[in-house]
Formats: sequence, structure tokens, C-alpha cells
Amino acid sequence: MKIEGFSVFCVPKKRLEPMEYNKLISVSGMSGLFELLTSKSDGAIARSLETNATQFISSRAYQFSHLESIEVFTTKENVFLAEVFIEMGKSKEVLPNEKDAKATQAYFKKVFPNMDFERVYASDMKKMVKWFAQLQEHKVTPTLPELDEEDTEA
Repeated sequence: MKIEGFSVFCVPKKRLEPMEYNKLISVSGMSGLFELLTSKSDGAIARSLETNATQFISSRAYQFSHLESIEVFTTKENVFLAEVFIEMGKSKEVLPNEKDAKATQAYFKKVFPNMDFERVYASDMKKMVKWFAQLQEHKVTPTLPELDEEDTEA
């Protein structure tokens, strides 16, 4: 039987399990965050949190950074990005427009005043706001990485 005028398309399934913070990556040169599905010797298969599209990303053309390994400059010791996200979640301040550099910096001066504003660029703060909004949209809870016993003893 032949049916003309109809096209077949796939509707993505709803996620049954919650997305884990430690599986999220940032990819240089690509917008937004990605969930790392699997890695290969020449790259990774990842799903975009913005578009929900799954794609192969070559490690020859792009660099990957796990969110849990990213650190932020502060006036004291560097802190993990998750610590900034946790403070953003506790704050009652409204997220600024990510395109407004002055509003973004004013937001972080209230929410995370220990940030070293001379070394953390406005573009980095904009990314943090955008990424935090994506985490909230996907109900991802930022978690601090587990430190090895050697790290805690030092």
C-alpha cells in the first residue's frame, strides 16, 4: 500500500532518568551545554541541551571541558563552577539578561561577591548565566566533584 503526501518523523522521547551534572560538557566553538553520551578515541557523541540534537563531535576540531572540572577565579582560592551555580540557585536575585554585561556583573557582585572580577571576563559571566538557565530548565542539580583522599589530606 502506498501513501503519498505523508512524511515520517521521529518525536524525541521524554527523559525517564534525570540528567547528571557530571556528564555535562562544554564544547569550544559551540553554543550551550551538552550531555556526554559516550566517548570514542576520535571524539564524543553528545546531546545538546539547547536543541536536544544528538551528534558526533570530533576531538580534532573541538575541545571538551567537563563542567565539574571548570574552576572560577576568586579573590581567595579558585572554586569549582558548581559552587557558583549552587550560590546562584540559593539567591533570590533574578537572572540578568545574558547579553547585558553590566547587569550580569552587577548580578554576580550580589550573588558571588568573592569572584575576581578582574580575571573573570564578562563573556565568562554571560556563559555562566546561560548555562545556569539551561541547568534549571533541565532540572539538573549542580554537584561538587568528589575529591580523592589524597587531595583532602594535602
